[in-house]
Amino acid sequence: MVLGVAAAIVAPCPSAHADVALMAGQRARPLNGIFNTVPVLHSNQPEEVEGPGILISTAPGVSYAAENGMALRNAEYTFNGEFGIHMHHKYFPTYRSQIRPGERRTELTLGLILINPGQRAVQISFERGAVRNSFEAPYLANNLMGVKPLGVRPWNTGPGDATAVQMLRGKLDQRLSDQVTIPPRSRIVLFHTQLPALGIANALLRGRSTGPFQMAVVAASEPRSDADLVAVLDQRRLAPGRVYLNRIAEIQNRRIFSRVGGVALGDSYEAQLKHDLRRDGPLHVPLTSTQRHHFGTRDIQVNQLATRMIDSSLDNVGTYGVRFDIDLNLQGSGPYELVLSHPVPGGNSPPFTAFRGSMQVRTPEGLQEIHVGLRSGESLSLAQLNLNPGVPNPVRVSLVYPADATPGHLLSVVPASQLARVQQSQALQAAARAAAPATPPVARPATAPQPRAPQPRAPQPRSPQPPVLPRPAAPVVREPSPRPTTVLRATPSATSPNSRTPSPAVSQSLLDRYQEALDAQRKMMRDLMQR
Repeated sequence: MVLGVAAAIVAPCPSAHADVALMAGQRARPLNGIFNTVPVLHSNQPEEVEGPGILISTAPGVSYAAENGMALRNAEYTFNGEFGIHMHHKYFPTYRSQIRPGERRTELTLGLILINPGQRAVQISFERGAVRNSFEAPYLANNLMGVKPLGVRPWNTGPGDATAVQMLRGKLDQRLSDQVTIPPRSRIVLFHTQLPALGIANALLRGRSTGPFQMAVVAASEPRSDADLVAVLDQRRLAPGRVYLNRIAEIQNRRIFSRVGGVALGDSYEAQLKHDLRRDGPLHVPLTSTQRHHFGTRDIQVNQLATRMIDSSLDNVGTYGVRFDIDLNLQGSGPYELVLSHPVPGGNSPPFTAFRGSMQVRTPEGLQEIHVGLRSGESLSLAQLNLNPGVPNPVRVSLVYPADATPGHLLSVVPASQLARVQQSQALQAAARAAAPATPPVARPATAPQPRAPQPRAPQPRSPQPPVLPRPAAPVVREPSPRPTTVLRATPSATSPNSRTPSPAVSQSLLDRYQEALDAQRKMMRDLMQR
């Protein structure tokens, strides 16, 4: 019975270790899906670019590293027919530590160049895609967390999500041409976009060619024309920022994960699975699984690279830009929750934003488009499923995996009571952590104050701030071109009143202790600022 399986979560099997609390005492099933074989140019290495130069080229030959002058073989590949493009870079100049809020920041221009080495013109048509930068789609690290309806206009949560939404909906950006022609033995700039210092640029496209061609991505400083972008390619100098050049052996031995610079085979992953919830209990399946996070299934959802730069990862671990379509055929009765989870970070690492992107959930009741902001260690309900007994209940989950997310997620179908138990436990733990700082402010006045110089930038001891429960609103500070990791305002977690799934009640005594700690901290702040 489902209730019996749900109750098992209270006393997990001692021999089983779960990275996700929702799965404790239960097992995951492999999806065993397949990738298609469409070649995709991935320009994500180096992710953090320090200056102008070539980022990747699939033309034959070598380019020279800015760091040491080493000749590196290009990721040689000739496209012909269906193809995809994924580009994701940040501009981190060497003087980045000196950049101050409000200052005008330098910019690089990223350009994608199409190369026709043959004697005949090649026509290229585009089906869907978009290009976005931080000016158009600012990345605010803790903005729009939880689960929300996507609406007609998608949430502005960074270039990676903005382009993924267009791909998910099958739309082509109006600013992009749906067809271009590359003359014989020539090169053309397909698009270019600005990359601000400490900012991001991202592109995702899907197209088809009538003949063979190659591609390259370059970064230029203040180019005046397309010819200046092509000139960067002719210089055969790689852009600086290739921090993995001295760690090639570790990449080969899979001891570290570099970014992807090469051509991956596959821009789509499809899987189908039947599951009887009443007979077999709750369903857990890996989604974007990796060697590290496959939840005991050994189902690794990573596609291979046909060619790569020597400092690239060995395969397409990030799966950025890959469309996932998961078809679940469910047997059961009554309400269940469709849940997305991410493992708890290892060691003492603090929680981080593990996913922030857009998803579609299609059931017999219709299509839901949602925006999901998920922190590591969280489990969020994507949708409630109302299952009809005695008949198949189809559910399709679709997403285009956005850049700046961390793969290795768990997709689950569980009773609402099972999700509520986990969220209640997490809420109680968060409240207990929030109450912990109450002791230091009370004990401090017992010690005679010592003379010291004013320290306006350090108004209180380093003690953890309450991360989850509501706190008074703070003024929002906006910069001309937002940094990729700037936190503008506090946002509700999955257990807050504003999230999709209502939070279980927290004991009043814990809330009182938290309020006492918060009041003490406010008093300290006022006293220190008046000195």
